[in-house]
Amino acid sequence: MAISAKLLGDDEYIVVSTRTHWKALIFPVFLLLVLAAGGGFLAAVIPDGNLQTPARIAIGVVALLVLIVFAAKPFLNWFFSTYTLTNRRLITRHGILTRTGRDIPLMRINDVSYEHGIIDRLLGCGTLQIESAGERGQVVLPDVPHVEHMHLQMSDLLFGGPEGKPGDGILDDEAPPEHQRRREPRPTSEEPDSQTLFSSDDNEGR
Repeated sequence: MAISAKLLGDDEYIVVSTRTHWKALIFPVFLLLVLAAGGGFLAAVIPDGNLQTPARIAIGVVALLVLIVFAAKPFLNWFFSTYTLTNRRLITRHGILTRTGRDIPLMRINDVSYEHGIIDRLLGCGTLQIESAGERGQVVLPDVPHVEHMHLQMSDLLFGGPEGKPGDGILDDEAPPEHQRRREPRPTSEEPDSQTLFSSDDNEGR
């Protein structure tokens, strides 16, 4: 499920890696049960005769085609779709034969939020919304399992953990984005040099 370690950079490690929520499999499993029951019933009620065997074969072929289109494909899409969060980037992978992927550096993410309705709360999933400083702007990741945990992990990496330390989303040798830079307070006044506290006249009078 996780991406290969060969695809990770130096000092990069996986924080969270998951597939989309298993609710995507509810319909394929339900369809499989319906096809098995319906196909078995139709095959059993076909009367004896020369057409019994061809009819049963036709029922099996139709059921198999429906299963491939409406059940097997959603299952494979679920199996090969992954969300991976490292300490450097967010990685998404989709597709069965033609694979598509996107990597979003954490240092380009401006905001991360999530939402989940009543059904999603019962199932333990939700939608993660990411605002990035790129051309596409907003990235929406639907059906993320334990979306609150994913949101917390990303927030810690982006904006620092509960101890107030900087997150790992910025490399040590990289300059942080403008909106994440900490501005040092300017000194209100400069203390005079200890060597100039006394004038030359005072030294000569001594």
